[in-house]
Amino acid sequence: MKIAVAYSSKKGLIQEYRKRKQIQKIPGDEYFAEGDSIKTIQAVIETLLKMGHQAVGIEADNNAFQKLSAEEPDLVLNISEGLTGDFRESYIPMLCERLNLPYTGSDPLTLGLCLNKMRTKEILGFYQIPTPAFQVFYSDNAMATEHLIYPVIVKPIAEGSSKGINNRSVVNDPTAAKSVIAEKLLKYEQPVIVESFLTGAEFTVALWGNGEEVEALPIVEICFEELPEGAWPMYSYEAKWVWDSPDKPLQIFQCPAKIDAKLNQEIVSVAKRAYYILGIRDWCRIDIRLDQEGVPNILELNPLPGILPDPKENSCFPKSARTAGYSYSDMIGRLISIACRRVGLIENINAPVYRS
Repeated sequence: MKIAVAYSSKKGLIQEYRKRKQIQKIPGDEYFAEGDSIKTIQAVIETLLKMGHQAVGIEADNNAFQKLSAEEPDLVLNISEGLTGDFRESYIPMLCERLNLPYTGSDPLTLGLCLNKMRTKEILGFYQIPTPAFQVFYSDNAMATEHLIYPVIVKPIAEGSSKGINNRSVVNDPTAAKSVIAEKLLKYEQPVIVESFLTGAEFTVALWGNGEEVEALPIVEICFEELPEGAWPMYSYEAKWVWDSPDKPLQIFQCPAKIDAKLNQEIVSVAKRAYYILGIRDWCRIDIRLDQEGVPNILELNPLPGILPDPKENSCFPKSARTAGYSYSDMIGRLISIACRRVGLIENINAPVYRS
């Protein structure tokens, strides 16, 4: 089978930024956090080649339409994140639908909804799925922050990879809230969402499949006691990209989570409900935190989960898959098999099966 891997490389995102801004100077690494490294892109392509597929890499840039049209792949493996806007993750799926090419993962609408934290939470709230209370700020003019119940966490409305979530993001009073909201509005050039900062344990759940066959892989628990002194208990940008490195990995994850069967089932149940309601296809990673009553709340859904190949890099979806008995190649193969079954292609991948 011929498979095109559609990706957004860090190098490609930097080039796009320079072209858009008409400047050579670029912001710090955080701005391009969602771009894939060459190591990850090569690992996915090499895995497909070892499985016997033809594989071609396609950068999700202005030339992607022509390249996809010329290659005419049997399937597009989409891991592209894009740079700006609510529909940056929807770009490749929209091109695929225009070209009538089957692709892995969720459709353009679902990707856009899940990227916009406000829209995600509005839908979850409508279906009475627990999620932290929130308010959105579009400008720093006449901000009313006195009524918020502190502490709160301040985030850009449509970012991933913990971009814009740092140790300054959690605030305890209206004055600090106004300052951080104004700072993030200016820096990220998009609305800011302010959420109640839940005090309970945090987990992330990797799910894959469609319909009745959706299954949850072993739950990952975030171990905040491993964070540096003075850090807020959250999986921030610093925890993900600064304090953690392959040379000195931060021992922040426990997989499987050390929780009882009842809580495990409650977490899986709310994650699956969110998966179905948001229209997720094939795979997703869902972040969950307990409130003061111990109720699992959905923080956000990640329908394009990171898949860093090196176990030392603490990528949660591969970590959960490894715990379930999948090698990196097994994981990619399983994803291909799930997508092929959904779109009507025949593809049998021999991989271990885990049932939640």
